[in-house]
Amino acid sequence: MTTGAQTPRYPARPRRSRLRTFLPLGIAAWLVLEIWLLTMIAGASSGLVVFLVLVAGFVLGAVVIKRAGRRAFRNLSEALQQQQSGVMPEAARPNSEGNGLMMLGGLLLMIPGVVSDAVGLLLLLPPVQKAVSRSAERTFERKLREADPGTLGGAFQQARMHRPDGKVVQGEVIRDEPGDAPREPRPPLTH
Repeated sequence: MTTGAQTPRYPARPRRSRLRTFLPLGIAAWLVLEIWLLTMIAGASSGLVVFLVLVAGFVLGAVVIKRAGRRAFRNLSEALQQQQSGVMPEAARPNSEGNGLMMLGGLLLMIPGVVSDAVGLLLLLPPVQKAVSRSAERTFERKLREADPGTLGGAFQQARMHRPDGKVVQGEVIRDEPGDAPREPRPPLTH
């Protein structure tokens, strides 16, 4: 006869995502591959060649990041000047596509290794940038559509309100404080 309290039941832990499961293994395999390739290059030539390859990758990556940063800053300042002048049509907006991918390519060039240098150089090519950008945008939109309520994606999805014709409705929340005079109702937003 047991008179003790029952053991409380804990809810089952949520499944671990595939990304969290395989990311550490992928990083370890990538590091082993990079070290193996660098030792193969050193065996085929000399340690000086490996050193020069690593230094050249670092310098080229720094130049690419600096150039992309300057371009992004120039685009931002042009956009702010156009906004202050009151003219900001969609067609006149500066093209900032590719700055982030150029910076990522430069960062990959700066990381020591042959595979990261090859991927970094690929990201500097405009057709590859456009393909990666489109793919990332589609993935982001799909993840937003699949987002559950209570998640960050769900909050972002709820923040966008659309009219039946597809136009975005902008609005504001006005909270009356106790003791404030009653306000007249505002007219509806029209477009």
